[in-house]
Order: sequence, then structure tokens, then C-alpha cells
Amino acid sequence: MSTEDRPPAPRSLAEALRARGDAALGALLRSRPDLITPVPTDLTQLATRAGTRASVVRALERLDRFALQTAEALAVAADPATYGELLGLMAGDDADPAVVAALPHAVDLLREQALVWGDDDRLRLVRTARELLAPSPQHPSPTGLGPTVQEATAGMSPGRIQEIVAAAGLASTHDSVSAVTALAGLFTDRARMAALLADAPADSVEVLERLVWGPPYGQVTADPAPRLRWLLDRGLLLPTAPGTVVLPREVALHLRRGLAHRAPEPVPPVVETAAVHRPQVVDSAAAGQAYTALATVEELLKDWDEGGPAVLRAGGLSVRDLKRTAVALDVPEPAAAFWVELAYAAGLIASDGEADERYAATPAYDEWLEQPPAERWSRLVTAWLAATRTAGLVGGRDAKDRTLSALGPGLDRSAAPEVRHRVLALLAGLPEGAAPAAGSVLARLRWERPLRGDRREDDLRGRLAEWALSEAEQLGVTGRGALSAQGRALLGAPAAPAPGPEAEPSGPGDKLPVHHHHRPAPLAPLSPAEQAVASAAAARLLAPLLPEPLDHVLLQADLTAVAPGPLRRPLADMLGVLADVESKGGATVYRFTPGSVRRALDAGQAASDLHAFLAAHSRTPVPQPLAYLIDDVARRHGHLRVGAASAYVRCDDDAVLSEILADKRAAGLGLRRLAPTVLAAQADPAGLLEGLRAMGFAPAAESAEGDVLITRALAHRTPPRTAPEPVPDGPPVPDDTLLAAALRAIRAGDLASTTPRKPGTGPAANGELPRTGAAETLATMQAAVLTGEALWIGYVNAEGAASQRVIAPIRVEGGFVTAYDHTADEVRTYPLHRITGVAELADDAG
Repeated sequence: MSTEDRPPAPRSLAEALRARGDAALGALLRSRPDLITPVPTDLTQLATRAGTRASVVRALERLDRFALQTAEALAVAADPATYGELLGLMAGDDADPAVVAALPHAVDLLREQALVWGDDDRLRLVRTARELLAPSPQHPSPTGLGPTVQEATAGMSPGRIQEIVAAAGLASTHDSVSAVTALAGLFTDRARMAALLADAPADSVEVLERLVWGPPYGQVTADPAPRLRWLLDRGLLLPTAPGTVVLPREVALHLRRGLAHRAPEPVPPVVETAAVHRPQVVDSAAAGQAYTALATVEELLKDWDEGGPAVLRAGGLSVRDLKRTAVALDVPEPAAAFWVELAYAAGLIASDGEADERYAATPAYDEWLEQPPAERWSRLVTAWLAATRTAGLVGGRDAKDRTLSALGPGLDRSAAPEVRHRVLALLAGLPEGAAPAAGSVLARLRWERPLRGDRREDDLRGRLAEWALSEAEQLGVTGRGALSAQGRALLGAPAAPAPGPEAEPSGPGDKLPVHHHHRPAPLAPLSPAEQAVASAAAARLLAPLLPEPLDHVLLQADLTAVAPGPLRRPLADMLGVLADVESKGGATVYRFTPGSVRRALDAGQAASDLHAFLAAHSRTPVPQPLAYLIDDVARRHGHLRVGAASAYVRCDDDAVLSEILADKRAAGLGLRRLAPTVLAAQADPAGLLEGLRAMGFAPAAESAEGDVLITRALAHRTPPRTAPEPVPDGPPVPDDTLLAAALRAIRAGDLASTTPRKPGTGPAANGELPRTGAAETLATMQAAVLTGEALWIGYVNAEGAASQRVIAPIRVEGGFVTAYDHTADEVRTYPLHRITGVAELADDAG
């Protein structure tokens, strides 16, 4: 393309955006969705918004390390800079081939993000980004560079500048500006600079070497040592404040051989493979963890079935309740916090909202229990992927030094879902069955988002990644550290890359330390609809791997029953009433006791029912001791009857009542005989039942009609509750519909604001609305209907929002104008009283 045919260089970011096509503008709005919240009126407003501090900081935070290093290099380059100058700063004199290859993509990315604009011969970093990244005494640059010679000598006396120029071997000048220019020219001339430093004392060179990679500032006394005096006399160190000197940027770049950064990182760190397992081993291990996860959540909810721990006044669980929950689940406290938070994120538990507020299962828990195991697992992991509540923070401190409690406030971290997804996506890029080295995963994440970790004392992003790896293993998304087939399906990931020959295990379960050099393509987070499809696919893959529930147990002579695997729900529920769980693991051991048998009788079961139940579900004969235990408890069960007087005891055998009255343990019950077969008590019925059972009797409660009351554990449920909404990490990425509408509105607004107007017919194109009287507006509209010309109007809608529009009037009547609206690309009708004014367009307006 000849110079005459080349389009003029943009003079501003707005002009650079105006030259973009819809695809490029759409890419900008997708990567920086805060720019269309709300939709800007035109491209000038879009450019202004793209340069605001909050938006620029957010965009810089989302750059990878090399793109950020490129922006930092532009911040210390001339403004504008050529691509060649930028390449010199990034690749150095040696022209690192990896940097040379990666730099065009980094510059394109910065352009796409509207952080850089201009052609390759005039690259400009947006002003706000330059202010954030350029070096200053208060905010040192990550490059370690200091100010330029011109910046460091600002305010220095002309005489002192001439002394420095003379000591450096340069000819004196008539003014300070040319002297500073000559000094900067010396420092940027490699040959002359090398000759100057060749005469420097060795200890002076040592001083420069200590400052060259930053920080560039040093302290000097009022009478500097000779090695410092030699440098100060020649301007190789320049004073910035009393007692402080700085290494000028040009000197540092010479000593660095042109590099702005000590270690440019054009290539992301490799995710290393720590071990390789057979895929079947990984999937089986993950399925085992998935089954354990389901059992743990069920056990937690069963423990809270009749009402869980109280809600603290500030919200959340107390430390004591978390410890009790950890003991009940037989897990460490951090793991207990994770399971509690997971059940909450899935909408299975919530606070009941009553005066004495407690945590309890929600109605959704009962629905969840009825689903197949694989679908229940799918619901848990889907909630985990999207949750912003972070269980790993439990026990820590917030900004006000208050303890963060499970289910309490302050646990949301908006970056958590993105980090979880990215960690799993990195695992999805490894060969099937490969487990990564955790350190290499963290290093990769720090390269992809360097600012978030580097600027904070505690690397939250790194901790989120560590928690993600641990939680994925607990949930069965990974097995033995490697992503399972169901985990891959959960992400909507394609099939894993085939492992190389060095990654093949030599036998079942073998692990080989290998290094993985495959760089996976980034996996985009799924939309809710896509995630539902992916979760269903993951459940289908998991279902065949889960153990099949059993319909039998093994009864033993020591009053125990062994469940060799998971039990079907009706069997497990009934056995949980009839016996107490003694131990868990691969097989669950239940123990039958008088209390557990009485619990089953209280629930309405007869002794014959219990015998039939055990005979039907035991693969071994019912042991005689167990049959005797059931019969013995049943024979005494209900022999005593407790009702409401305040409370009474009645029994057909007056000798039994005499025995109770004579027992010293009955003193606290306040018993007295009303009749040979009836005792009255001061205690309430529940207290009387408990007291008599403690004395070894087996009373049964009765109703006012004398019928035995069936006591069942009433499950306590909260009112219907929705799962907690994740806290968004900024505005959502616009979908295609919103993006198309936003682009159309911005283009139309830009057309209205930049269309040329005839001189004298309205204000200049500076964003002001045209202002004309009602009569002039009407006359101009009627004339445009006859001539078919387009007009520029200002319009205020019913909500008071003002806009500029280009219209071609078709009809004017009844106080309305009907026109083709070029801005909206459709025919519309506008009330004349809402039109602020009208202006004719220039004859050559396109």
C-alpha cells in the first residue's frame, strides 16, 4: 500500500476504535465487559470509559505476565514508541528469539484490550496505564528502572548541568535543554557509553551493578566517597533529593544490554506431570471418592435432621459446633467446614428463620435424596464449581480481625469459580491419567494472572488453586491427582491428548515421573445451559462406577450386623433405627442394644415385624441372642404407661409400681400412688419416660384415650430456600444478543455525534444537542419530508435520557414526526415536543 493510500494514523483512542470493525469491537467488549455497563452512547464515550482508572486497573489485572511486561516496557519507552524500540526493550541486544516470536501477539492483545493504540510506528499506551506503570519514587516500576535523564535533571541548576556535560567529555552548550539532550544521547550510544565506562574505577562500576536491576535509588552522604563522586560528576548517578541519588534510565538500559526486564517470560511455565496412572485406576479412585462425598453429606444432614446447630448472632456456626460436626463426620475441622459449605452452596441446608434460629435441612434435601447417586453427585460438583464461598478461609481473620466462621459472612471470594475452572482446565490438558505437580500448576496460574498474587502479601489466587486441587480430590472430580473421565465431562472438555511413550505405565498402578510439554487450549467457562448438559454427561459416566446398593446384611452372634457395602435406602433407614452405627469404612458395623431395639418399638414396630425384617435381609441366620434381645425388650415395652396428669404411670401389676416407689432413683420424679395400679408424678411425661428408662424399665407413652403413642423422629425442615447466589467477579461477559445490540447502539450513536452539520445550523460535533425553537423545528421537518433529506436531531425520551439521532422524515402530523431512524435502523415515530432541536446535515455527509 502506498503512502497516499494508507489511512491516516489515528490521533486518539476514539479514532482508533472508530477504525475497528464490529468483530474487533466485539472482542474488546467481551474482554472488558465493564465498558458496556451501561452501554456508552458513542465511541468517544467508550474510549473515555476505557481510559478510566478503575477500568484500566481491571484490564491490567487480567493480562498474563508477558503481556503485562510488554505494557511495562511501553511505560518506560518514549511516547509514542516504535515497534522496533519496544522490541529492543523486550528482547535486548541479543534479540531473544522466544521474545521476538511472542511479542506481536502481546502487542495485538494490548491493542485488542484498548490499552495500546496506534500503528507500529507510533505505539501509545493509554495515559492511565502509563501513569500506573511508569516508574516514580512513590511507585517503583516492576522493571526496576528509574527516571530518564531529562526527568532526573528537572530543576537542576544550568551551571551544574554544564559541569556534568564537561566531565562526561561532551562539548558545552548554550542552554540546559541541549545539554541534557547531549547527555542522554551519550548514554544511549552503546559505543561511546562503553568507552566512558571503560575508564571508570572498578568500585564505581560495582556501584552501578548494584543499582542496575533496581531499585535504582541509593543514599549518599554530604561528602560522597571517590567512587560515588566519579559517577556523580559524569551524570551516571543524578541527585533527586538531599542524600538520595538515582541511576538514570538510559544508563541502566545500557548496562542491561537494552532489556527492560531482567527475565522476560514470553512462554508460560510448563505444567509438569508428577505421576501417571492407568485411566481405569483414576476413574475408579475418583468414583470411590464420589461415593464417600455423597455418604458424608448424607451423614451431615442426617445429624442435623431434627434441627442442627444454632445460628450465631453474627451468622454462621460456632467453633464448638464445627468441632462437634467434625467429630460426628470423623473428619478434620477444615474438611468439616468444606462439607458444610458445600451442602449450603447446593441449597441442602439453610437457617430456619425462627426466633431460636438453627440450621436445618431444606425441602430440597428430600428431593435430592430421591435422585440416583450419580445425579446427586452431579448437583454437588456443579454447585462447587460455581460457588464463591470459600471454605478454606474458615478460621482465618477478616479485615476487622474478626474470626471467619463456617456459614458466616465474609467467605465470598469472587475469583474462586474462575480459579477452580482454570485449575481443572490445566488438568484437562494433560494426558489421560496424568497427575500434575502442584507447584507447576501454581506457577502457571501466577504467570496467567501475575498482578493478583504479586501485589498482596497472601497470594489468595495461589491458595484458591491449592484448595481447588484438594477439594476436587475429595469430591471425586480427580482421582489420585489426575482428572477423571467424569471430571473432564464436567468441564465440557474434549478427549485427553494421548500420552507420549515416556508416560506409559509399565504395570497396574505404576507411576512414572515425567514432564508434560503439551500446552492446552484454554477452556472457556460454560453457560448455565451448557453446564447442565455437561453435568448430565458427567453423571452418566460416573453411574456405572459407583457401587450397587445392597439389600442384605450379615448378622453376627455378638449382636452386630455387618453391611459389606452401601445399603438400599429403605434398608439403611430401618437399620439406622433398629441399631447404632459402631464403625464405618469399607463395611459398616451396626450394634443392636436394648435402647436401639426400644427405639424401633417406639417407632411403631412390633417384635414380629423386627424378626421378619431381620430374617428377610440377613444372609446369615438370625442369631439367638438377637432374637432373645428383641423378645425381652418387647415383653417389657409398654408394660408401664405414662400419660398426662401432669404425668402419671399406670401398670396392671401393682408390685412393679411398689418397686418404683421404693427405688431411691425415683425421688426426683415426685411420684405418689393414686390407686393400686396408678402413680401420679410432678415431672412432665417426657421427663418421666426418661427417668423410668434410666432406672431400667421400658415404659411407653399413651394418649388421652389410653392408646400407645407411636413416637417417630420428626425431621425438621426449613421453609423453602434458594441456594446462595455466587458473588460476581465484575460485570458478566455479554452474550451474542446483548453484544450485537450494544454494538448497534454505539455505532448509531457515533454516527449521530460525528455526522457533519451545515455551518450555522447547530452546535459543533462536541456532544451537544441541537437547539431550535418549536416553529423552526416544525418547518425544517416539513421541508425535509418534501426534499427527502436526512436531519440531525436531539431527542429526550420519557425517562429524561438525551440522545442524538440522524433521521429521514417521512410524515409530520398531529404533533408527531414519522421518520426512518438511521441510528436505530428502523422507522420510528417521535413526539415533536421531545425534540430539542434540529440541524441540517452537510451535503457531503456520508
